[in-house]
Amino acid sequence: MFNDLVKDAGDHAVQANQFLVVSDGEGALIDPSGHLTYNSLVLAMHKYVPKQQLKYMFASHQDPDIIGSLDKWLFSTECNLYVSKLWSRFVPHFCNLNRADGRIIGIPDEGMPVPMRDTTIHAIPAHFLHAEGNFQFYDSKSKILFSGDMGASMVDANDIVKPMRTKADFLEELHTMSGFHKRYMVSNKVCRLWANMVRQMDIEMMVPQHGRYFVGKEAIHAFLDWIENLQCGIDLFTQENYRFRG
Repeated sequence: MFNDLVKDAGDHAVQANQFLVVSDGEGALIDPSGHLTYNSLVLAMHKYVPKQQLKYMFASHQDPDIIGSLDKWLFSTECNLYVSKLWSRFVPHFCNLNRADGRIIGIPDEGMPVPMRDTTIHAIPAHFLHAEGNFQFYDSKSKILFSGDMGASMVDANDIVKPMRTKADFLEELHTMSGFHKRYMVSNKVCRLWANMVRQMDIEMMVPQHGRYFVGKEAIHAFLDWIENLQCGIDLFTQENYRFRG
């Protein structure tokens, strides 16, 4: 995880985590972010795997803080991008003409496994959390769920290296998560469907794209208990939110 390449206060951009998975010398980037992080990320990842050995990129959805640097990665590597089929014809707009031809793989709504050399990265459905076509990525060897915006907290980059391990840790951090999830998650229904799915998975860590991460079942299940009961998104909107004020 690279957590300090964009710092909220200095860069006037939301803090974001980028993830590198290395499997027997083969590399995959998850949510590599935008132009702000590209140069720093190339330098940071080099001690783990040369850029030329990067084979995969995974994007949870289409936002610029997720995949805004796509053109640079496609130009400088031979990797392919896996992204929801809903966004496979939109993300080429981040690229120069023809750069993305044949290199965008659309993930079907039900998800898919992507084998690496000694692990498998599973694209897990997380639609409407918050994008219409949204995926999270599960590494079957490390048992890490890279959860995108689900579980995100708005904290300083320096605070991210300390994981949440207990229910008390989660409750202490909740004030940095609540407003984000109420606005960015679409509805309680999809939060419940997602939580039901995650409870059936063997997960040792849940690592979001923003903020601190979760280690162990106590902290992860504390989050699931909270999110499955959260009223959010369209649950909170009324006609007052759709009023012309000309």
